[in-house]
Amino acid sequence: MRFVRCVESAFPSDLLLIWIFFTISISAIIETAGLDNRPLEDCPLGQFPCGNVSICLPQVLHCNGQKDCPNGADEDNCGDNSGWADLFDRAFKRVNPQELTTDCYLEQYPDRCQCINTEVHCVRVSLNSIPQVSASVTSLSLKSNEIRILPDEAFIKNMQLQRLFLQENCIGTVSIQAFNGLYKLQKLSLSQNCISLLPPGVFSDLHKLKWLILDGNPIATITANTFTGLSSLFFLSMVNTSLEQLPSARLCAHMPLLSWLSLRANLLKSLPENTFQSLRMLGDLDLSSNLIKELPIRIFWDLPSLQILNLSQNPLDQIHPGQFDQLIHLQSLGLEGVEIPNIQTRMFRSMDNLSYIYFKKFQYCFYAPHVRKCKPNSDGLSSLEDLLANVVLRVSVWVMAFITCFGNLFVIGMRTVLRAENNLHALCIKVLCCADCLMGVYLFFVGVFDVKFRGEYNKNAQLWMESLECRTIGFMAMLSSEVSVMLLTYLTMEKFLVIVFPFSHLRPSKGQTFAVLTSIWLLGICIAAVPLFNEDMFGNYYGHNGVCFPLHSERLEKPIAKGYSTGIFLGLNLMAFLIIVVSYSSMFYSIYKTSINATELRGGLHKDVAMAHRFFFIVFSDALCWIPIFLVKILSLLEVEIPGTITSWVVIFILPINSALNPILYTLTTSLFREQVKLLWCHWQRQPRFKQDCKSLTSSVIYMDPSRSSCYHCSYNPQSVLDTDTS
Repeated sequence: MRFVRCVESAFPSDLLLIWIFFTISISAIIETAGLDNRPLEDCPLGQFPCGNVSICLPQVLHCNGQKDCPNGADEDNCGDNSGWADLFDRAFKRVNPQELTTDCYLEQYPDRCQCINTEVHCVRVSLNSIPQVSASVTSLSLKSNEIRILPDEAFIKNMQLQRLFLQENCIGTVSIQAFNGLYKLQKLSLSQNCISLLPPGVFSDLHKLKWLILDGNPIATITANTFTGLSSLFFLSMVNTSLEQLPSARLCAHMPLLSWLSLRANLLKSLPENTFQSLRMLGDLDLSSNLIKELPIRIFWDLPSLQILNLSQNPLDQIHPGQFDQLIHLQSLGLEGVEIPNIQTRMFRSMDNLSYIYFKKFQYCFYAPHVRKCKPNSDGLSSLEDLLANVVLRVSVWVMAFITCFGNLFVIGMRTVLRAENNLHALCIKVLCCADCLMGVYLFFVGVFDVKFRGEYNKNAQLWMESLECRTIGFMAMLSSEVSVMLLTYLTMEKFLVIVFPFSHLRPSKGQTFAVLTSIWLLGICIAAVPLFNEDMFGNYYGHNGVCFPLHSERLEKPIAKGYSTGIFLGLNLMAFLIIVVSYSSMFYSIYKTSINATELRGGLHKDVAMAHRFFFIVFSDALCWIPIFLVKILSLLEVEIPGTITSWVVIFILPINSALNPILYTLTTSLFREQVKLLWCHWQRQPRFKQDCKSLTSSVIYMDPSRSSCYHCSYNPQSVLDTDTS
């Protein structure tokens, strides 16, 4: 965790420990052969030097838990403490622990409070006003009481005060003269109160104040004169203060020594260009979690000492290529949660000392190859090194590709060799296998490009996702998915008519079947191809991730593209899934009802159970495939952050489930197919002992097409219809 998050909530008793921690850290850095002692230009882009050793290693080996440098320099200073030791050395001096005692040297302080040396602690003692304390008090803590108002000259008798803590009191009114006379005050905390207005000049007497904490107050506006008198201020924190805008005049003209400014989690929408013009000493600037959409190009150009800049979680439309040109001493840059559609290497090239950078997408790290540590390392699906981040994904994509391709090609071959009485249904099954086989081809190409980019994916990530190859395999996956869904729906409806309405003549003819199959493929091609023909409306539709499948929406995705994908996944596919579920439920009920009424079938309970199992697995496989996809799509529309690991599992494992299982469910498990395979096997045998078995098998597979049988209407058996090639 970065140090800034720790210090914001630190109280006076913690400051000594914090100072000790960073003193030790900076000492360790100085004593070791630092990685920054050697010029970065000695190593090629994407590599860093091993201290004083003449060795350069790839960026990804820094802080990976293993000592790759001979001197172990790659595992030194792994935490992002950029600049903090220097900042704290300027603000604090070493304290001798032997000088600390527990005696009280004050004559007057409330009985409910504690006194140590010249410090008074009145924490949670239900005070509703400022208490009377000896004039020599140096530290006064009134945290978590019931004080509502700070009147004029509230501390005028305590001119020796150096630290004053008033947080968590719900103070609503602060008089303009409340802090008069506190010429020696160094730290003031007013956080977690109800202050909505700070009168201009309220801090005019605080010439030695170094720390000012205003977090958690509903301060919507401030003026250029709000901080008048704070000529020694080192640290200013206004986190979560509902601040909506900064004054157009120079905000910090009265704080020339300010080194740390935190405006995190406010409501700032824009920043005047000269806001930070006078802050020549500013080392840390936190503007994260605001509503900033645009940054003036020169806003950071007058900050020569800036070492840490955090712009994370802002809805920035773009970043100007020269935005950071003057930040030559910057060591840490936070851009987490920020889309950078115009990202380019030129944006970060001037920051030679940049050691840490934090992006929303790990692919952006490609544009800052000289940075020692870039985060994130992975999106859960891909990593800096590989298109598929872990071994399980790399192996699984080949396994799923083989199962899907082999299973569907096997069914196509067997249905071509074996005789089928219902040729139209067999044709539909073969067309379904062709569509499902495309999913296997898609997975095969994902595996091929994973091997191609192995070890250096980050160099190719952005180009890969914008390439014609990525769009082609994305088109292939979408085509396979949609054609398969529509064909399954058609086959389900055909089966539904045969079983639920056995005496009707609602059977598709040969011409109608060909027309339906052609229409399904044309519609599937249109659905998959439309986003490719208008990039202005759809953007890079298939290039949101390394596997080129548009599963979930992003914040900056174009509205038409978002609506289009929503219509496909939550419109067409959801409707098809519901039709399949309702149809199979109706078929099961119809078969069950017929079995109860038919005398000759009342004893065939085991057949009903087998039929129920088969229906269950058909519906279950569809649910297993599509329900997770529906959920991911809904969550993405609600702008819920979806981990990349979920995307990887959905694309590699869940999406191909139907394509892999359809050959089993619709062909390999049917009784007619199994008997025909046995018969074919028998004919291949030359031994006499098989002849009798072959004869019995031949008679068992004789099938009379219901549409041509005169007795079909007399002895309808839904179970027999299900077991035949019409299932």
